[in-house]
Amino acid sequence: MSDTTDEPTEMRSFVVGTDAPGGLPNVAYAASAGAADSRAAAADIAIDVRGVDLLFGPARHRQAALVALDAGATRQQILERTSMVLGVADASLIVPRGNLSVLMGLSGSGKSSLLRCINGLNRITRGSLTVAAGGESIELAGLRGKALRELRRHRLAMVFQQFGLLPWATVRENVAFGLEVRGEEAARTRRIVEEQLELVGLSSWADKRIEQLSGGMQQRVGLARAFATDAEILLMDEPFSALDPLIRERLQDELLELQRRLSKTIVFVSHDLDEALKIGDRITLMEDGRIVQTGTPDEIVFHPASDYVRRFVAGINPLSVLTAGTVMRALPRRAESVGLPEGRGRLRLVNGRPVVFLADGVPRPLTPFAGEPVDATAVALVPRSLPVRELVRQANASPRPIVVVDEDGALEGVVFGTDILRALAARLGGG
Repeated sequence: MSDTTDEPTEMRSFVVGTDAPGGLPNVAYAASAGAADSRAAAADIAIDVRGVDLLFGPARHRQAALVALDAGATRQQILERTSMVLGVADASLIVPRGNLSVLMGLSGSGKSSLLRCINGLNRITRGSLTVAAGGESIELAGLRGKALRELRRHRLAMVFQQFGLLPWATVRENVAFGLEVRGEEAARTRRIVEEQLELVGLSSWADKRIEQLSGGMQQRVGLARAFATDAEILLMDEPFSALDPLIRERLQDELLELQRRLSKTIVFVSHDLDEALKIGDRITLMEDGRIVQTGTPDEIVFHPASDYVRRFVAGINPLSVLTAGTVMRALPRRAESVGLPEGRGRLRLVNGRPVVFLADGVPRPLTPFAGEPVDATAVALVPRSLPVRELVRQANASPRPIVVVDEDGALEGVVFGTDILRALAARLGGG
């Protein structure tokens, strides 16, 4: 497909300039250059996708395909009329800096095609896609040659489904590959490689050949290689899908722990909704090349935007989505004392924060849930984000209410065992 998209077509009101340092183009928008440029370069936005179309096929048919697309033709109709394959249609998406954003959809939905637009592996046919890198807003549409290579070497890293490792090289040599390609000096490369191998727990395997490692270990090598470049944006194309379920779950946990420590901007492609709900700060669902909904896991599950999304989430395991925040009964925080529903005790508050639980005139301390259930001599304090499976453990350990607080310790609500059962029953029953 070498003639697929040689140059962007009808770029939806943007022009590309080349006055940025190092030859990386800045983007200016014809309609409102100042406002749009400041939006794309805002400190909290890492990736800004606007009206992106992606077509595969002979360049001579591109304009006809775009006309058909604008007229409302389906993917199949565009293929039949123009021999062009529609990969992505009118996609708009913002990924905040430090966010783990998941692209979801069935096979052929366009999720991997959109991901590969972010690092230029797929050339955008029409629209705008900017990444915030090195304090600049870099436009991917029209980016070519040295400028694109520099962006990939320093600002973007990718982890592939099939690992993309060099089978004849050692673990150490694989992790060093990206650094050597961009010309880092040997001493610095060695230091970075050692740091990254320690980060992913593979220091003792540094001199082993890739073929000697398990699938899970090979994927950790891929992660270490991506992190070694210190790229601001990490793109992951179904990196765990080829692994056994237990290994996949462990690597998901490891990725979340690494993300807590490193706060990278990650775009992660998956076809596994349970995986997306577990790791994603935000989830974008795609169908036939189009984005149909973007939102938090709670928004996707509890407020589906279409029948397609509703069907997509219908069969999920409720233990994957329910949290303390979704099953609790909300309580006010303004008073000095708040009564619990059904007369099941009171909470004393100081500046909106619960400090003691009273039942039958007996005060009981409030103890944060820290992985192990709190016994009946106290009352558990839990965050809104605590998964319902952990709430079940706490409810089994003590008949006391479970008090829900926000990140500042302020009162949010309360959970009783019956609330957990009711929420599980509603999800399992499709309610």
